[in-house]
Amino acid sequence: MLELAEPKPDDLLYDLGCGDGRIVVRAAEKYGCRAVGFDIDPERVEEARENARRRGVEDRVTIVEQDVLKLDLSAADVVTLYLLPGLNEKLLPQLKRLKPGARVVSHDFGLPGIETAKTVELTNADGERTKVLYLWVAPLDGTK
Repeated sequence: MLELAEPKPDDLLYDLGCGDGRIVVRAAEKYGCRAVGFDIDPERVEEARENARRRGVEDRVTIVEQDVLKLDLSAADVVTLYLLPGLNEKLLPQLKRLKPGARVVSHDFGLPGIETAKTVELTNADGERTKVLYLWVAPLDGTK
């Protein structure tokens, strides 16, 4: 997901539903960007904070306990999603307010009615599709 989004050191990345924080931690480590993870589950929030501390990136990673449906995403340069389709759809009004050039990457689930800039299908050794990654670039007003 991060390779597809191509975060830059001066980017601000938001991971919605960050879980254990692996995406924000990796973004800070590999790409040097600032990253904020949001999760509604207090146990995942604490786990993600601990992972950032353990990896030494707490100066660039912030973990926030918050409902992603109540976020202002306008400051983000990159937004990563691994959420169910219904939640992706509910996030569309917020995602449509992203600044031009901001990138959105989703794992396995698209954004209904929004044309992708790029779709990548990953396969296993047997050639079976295992994952699909979607990339959009704001403004997200194009339709399929």
